[in-house]
Amino acid sequence: IALIALSFCTSASAGGKAFTTQFNINDCTFSTQGANRYFILEPGFQLVLMGPEDGAQVELRITVLTDRQSVTLPGIGEIMTRVIEEREWADGLLTEISRNFFAICDQTGSAFYFGEEVDIYEDGQVVGHEGAWQAGVSGAEPGIVMPGEFLVGSRYFQEMAPGVAMDRAENIKMGLTVDVPAGHYTDAVKVRETSPLEPSSK
Repeated sequence: IALIALSFCTSASAGGKAFTTQFNINDCTFSTQGANRYFILEPGFQLVLMGPEDGAQVELRITVLTDRQSVTLPGIGEIMTRVIEEREWADGLLTEISRNFFAICDQTGSAFYFGEEVDIYEDGQVVGHEGAWQAGVSGAEPGIVMPGEFLVGSRYFQEMAPGVAMDRAENIKMGLTVDVPAGHYTDAVKVRETSPLEPSSK
């Protein structure tokens, strides 16, 4: 993480390790288009992930849309974000569509996460909106989804919506080589994601 952009107010995990919870948003001007080394925010970019999960064959299609979403933060004002749509299927059945709000800090290159709208599906019908949140509403605050500078050992919250969404990340390794069906990749990184709302998940 670019240290000049962080105020290290932290929250301890169950293992006693701390995660950054506050970032100097005031020092950033934000762009709704761009990229850092490991995060692309360019309209039209799409990432498709497939594999087994909880006994089902899952497909996740992530698309950067042309849509933008305004988010208002107390004491800061309006920030314009880019919408990334995620569509997820399990065994060929649609299970979720979400619209996620991101922007990149021009000063550090860090990609910030400002919330999401969520539709949960069963049998083709919307049955819930679990996990939906927006920074500036009900005490929710933005987090960093991918820092502009990847530092091994950094720990930071990606989303901070108390009782709703509290994903956090720990940078584990960098400079990795990965072979997957999509191809051969070098200079990859490993990030461990956890949530205090799901302490048993790994």
